[in-house]
Amino acid sequence: MVICLTRSGRLAEITRRLGSPPSVQQQLDNLTVGPTRAEQDNGLGTALAGLTLRAHRAASSTEVTVDFTEADESNARSDEVLAYGQIVCTLTARADVDSVVFTRDNQRLEVPRADGTLSRGPLRAGDYASLIGPG
Repeated sequence: MVICLTRSGRLAEITRRLGSPPSVQQQLDNLTVGPTRAEQDNGLGTALAGLTLRAHRAASSTEVTVDFTEADESNARSDEVLAYGQIVCTLTARADVDSVVFTRDNQRLEVPRADGTLSRGPLRAGDYASLIGPG
């Protein structure tokens, strides 16, 4: 399974070996747990601290909707682009996911892409490609 963590203000794609392919929600849960101790020792981190994420997908769709809440929604995040990039790059690394949209309370969110523009989605890995560094 590929997950996208952070290193030095960039996105870092890493591969974790699992016994069987994870569901979309399992992959998202693995991502939100953050880096393992060994990954932390290798300089990897996460911009997803404090987030609760739920993935939804229609049966035959390649688009995933991610619904989330933050512990304190009134605080602006300086790492917001990295957080969205981590999610999009992780989920679109799957063969069965092409794009991701974000919602809160069933309302589609306008989120930043790597170039600073805002989008209501659908978002793809290419929207964050300029932030991807070595794994």
